[in-house]
Amino acid sequence: MSLCILRLVSRRSHVYVPTMSDTTTSFVREDPWRIFRIMAEFVDSFQTLSQAGPAVTIFGSARTKPDDKYYRAAQDIAKGLAKHNLAVITGGGPGIMEAANKGAAHGGGKSIGLNIELPHEQFSNRFSNIPIHFHYFFARKVCFVKYSLGFVYMPGGFGTLDELFEVLTLVQTQRIPQFPLILFGSEHWKGLLAWMKSRLEKDKHISPGDLDLVKITDDVDEVIEIIRDYERRAGQPAITPKAFA
Repeated sequence: MSLCILRLVSRRSHVYVPTMSDTTTSFVREDPWRIFRIMAEFVDSFQTLSQAGPAVTIFGSARTKPDDKYYRAAQDIAKGLAKHNLAVITGGGPGIMEAANKGAAHGGGKSIGLNIELPHEQFSNRFSNIPIHFHYFFARKVCFVKYSLGFVYMPGGFGTLDELFEVLTLVQTQRIPQFPLILFGSEHWKGLLAWMKSRLEKDKHISPGDLDLVKITDDVDEVIEIIRDYERRAGQPAITPKAFA
């Protein structure tokens, strides 16, 4: 299908793309129609994010409150990255995501929010100056990875862990470059790392050195410097990573 037709599908101006609310018509549940919706999400998001320049994704809990130390740290990290012309990508919701988008916006940078429709917790925060909305988790996850040169993991729950192990697996299997994977908050992360070392590494479920793919820190400035050092050394990727080729 040509890009022209995909754009028509994406904008829903000439081609009908059914939504999940169209439950009265049986054909909208058929996979061929669903494929159009999937393509539309990729076309819209790729077109926008390809213009954003180098970016860093910050993950973390949607439940973190503004008076939490990690909320303030996420805001400071994002503001520092923005001042060095690095766009900041988040899931676009509340908590740590809001903090990072706020920091990027206050730093005068591109504050990108990849929001998704969820029954609880998730709503768009007002600090995303480049909001993109998703229906499919997998399309959203592709965009986190495809357009980032580094990843910061603040304390979070299942979603944060999901993104951590997703990206860690892609780096370990060399499907994407060895981007910086930074775990912020030693108090939060040290137990998980200790378990991975005592169980996964000891039982040879991972290779020696695999845990060196992640860096743990409590220092906002160190996070920014790790990302900037990688950008200076590697620059923008000259080729498309295997995961997206």
